[in-house]
Amino acid sequence: MPKILLVEDDASIIESLSQYLESEGFSLRSVSGQRDALDIIDKEAFDLILLDLSLADGNGYGVCLEIKKNRDIPVIFLTASGDETSVVAGFEMGADDYIPKPFRPRELVSRIKNVLRRYDKKSNVTLIEGLKVDLDKGQVSREGEEIYLSALEYRLLVIFIQNRGILLSRNKLLDDIWDIAGDYVNDNTLTVYIKRLREKIEKDPANPTIIKTVRGRGYRMD
Repeated sequence: MPKILLVEDDASIIESLSQYLESEGFSLRSVSGQRDALDIIDKEAFDLILLDLSLADGNGYGVCLEIKKNRDIPVIFLTASGDETSVVAGFEMGADDYIPKPFRPRELVSRIKNVLRRYDKKSNVTLIEGLKVDLDKGQVSREGEEIYLSALEYRLLVIFIQNRGILLSRNKLLDDIWDIAGDYVNDNTLTVYIKRLREKIEKDPANPTIIKTVRGRGYRMD
């Protein structure tokens, strides 16, 4: 189920779009301002952003620029400003589509699906918390600086990426690492590798936000 963030300060639009998009099979979160939008994007993963140009604080351009700086998330502008200057400015800042208000819900859904399809065909790159993982090239980096992982550390990271949002028990991780690495990895070794991986990819390894511990149950990457 694609997860969408709606950044909009019109309560009536939020209500109507929430009902319609959820009925079309999308999961929707909404915020009204620039500050809240940037805050939630740092904490949660989204497949697409629906972004109003005029916000309660700031504007959609600022949000779009910040999103595109470190993340590979598609952005569709929703705005009453349909003039050519606004449209061009939006695309120059990295917007993937631009829909003037008032819009027809079916057209919006069609455009959302088209944008998501385009992203599905792009290179196999995952961006999370400023970390960039290119699965096609086998590269991990942050802010342009490559992070060097051992073979097993990288495989462990790939397992989490391929199971984003899913709780992985320690037994599940051990089974998957055994299958991939072909080497015996025991419970203590798994603890060591997760610690080493966090030290390399987390901004604050003591308080991890990429690979989270679910006490007594395992680990999860949101």
